[in-house]
Amino acid sequence: MSELYRIPAHLQSRSISFENPDGARGAGGQAASPLGVGRKGAPARMIQPGESVELASIDGPGVIRHIWMATYDVVDTMRGLVISAHWDGQEHPSIEAPIGDFFGFAHGHGPAYSSAVHSVGEKLALNIWLPMPFPRHARFLIRNDLHVPVPLFFQIDYTLGDELPEDVGRLHALFRREPRTTRGVDYEVLPERRGRGRYLGAVMGVRPTSANWWGEGEAKIFLDGDELFPTIAGTGAEDYVCLSWGVQQNAFPYQGASLVSKHRTDTGPVSMYRWHLPDPIVWHQSIRVAVQQIGIEIDLNDPPKSFPAYLGSLREREDDWSSCAFWYEPIPSAPLPAPASLEVRLHDLERHPDLNTLPLQPGFSLSSVL
Repeated sequence: MSELYRIPAHLQSRSISFENPDGARGAGGQAASPLGVGRKGAPARMIQPGESVELASIDGPGVIRHIWMATYDVVDTMRGLVISAHWDGQEHPSIEAPIGDFFGFAHGHGPAYSSAVHSVGEKLALNIWLPMPFPRHARFLIRNDLHVPVPLFFQIDYTLGDELPEDVGRLHALFRREPRTTRGVDYEVLPERRGRGRYLGAVMGVRPTSANWWGEGEAKIFLDGDELFPTIAGTGAEDYVCLSWGVQQNAFPYQGASLVSKHRTDTGPVSMYRWHLPDPIVWHQSIRVAVQQIGIEIDLNDPPKSFPAYLGSLREREDDWSSCAFWYEPIPSAPLPAPASLEVRLHDLERHPDLNTLPLQPGFSLSSVL
């Protein structure tokens, strides 16, 4: 980005969508619509219930530079469609997450915002900008876990010919959710990974299950053999995302909260994020990332009058937490933990009352409106 004027002779620019599923040179936009060949004939397709569609299969070396997606802007699709990625022939996925969380927001909904990693449009147009290198091969899939077909528009922008070492870090992403955390047990944003890598950060969602402030739990990052105590210890959940005195709806490049309850931050849903881009977190043996489940039994409008009183008001809590963690790790890498079921992903969220009433259902032809 600092030398945009350079024209690299070894790079080739490519893009994959339903209009050019192979990304081949001069092969885009060949499908026909009622307007003729090459006139917007294949902008999207319906993903059937239970169907898994291969979005891209790319021979490297190359780097995914950007991914854009759009579909129904409802909770059901944001948590019901799952994106996965396999790098360089590894059988198990290195990325597996609901599209909403992978593209930057928790709970399946949220306002428009942008960060150094994501940009989300007002109607939940989804963008991710993290580079995703692959020396030999990249494969992306999308799976529909819902009971109805849904439309998908997408574009994957990438370069070929990138000079990459074999041990380059491949992007990994893991979604987790605990609809009710366990009192006294820290929520794991990233369960232990062994080997070496670079932790990038996470999108985190909180839905408090009881009144009073929930965010006193400290973020803990255990590195290279840490067991009982971590190398990196924060001072509170809102402090980890570099906010203070509660959570305010602020979206900054490397940290912030894209969604905060309109009423009270201690009762409503919160979607927040932290990106360790200028402040790298690297591990050489192991890593584990967790957040304590601690709050205070006070009203934020009537805070403790002294620090001892504040400490005396600390309480262990049980809340609804979700997260999508991102990191780079060479392959071969260990399989991700078992993915969350659709029931867990959608539990107690404000779902659409009847997906069958949405447009673009079976029998609807995308080309009929072109």
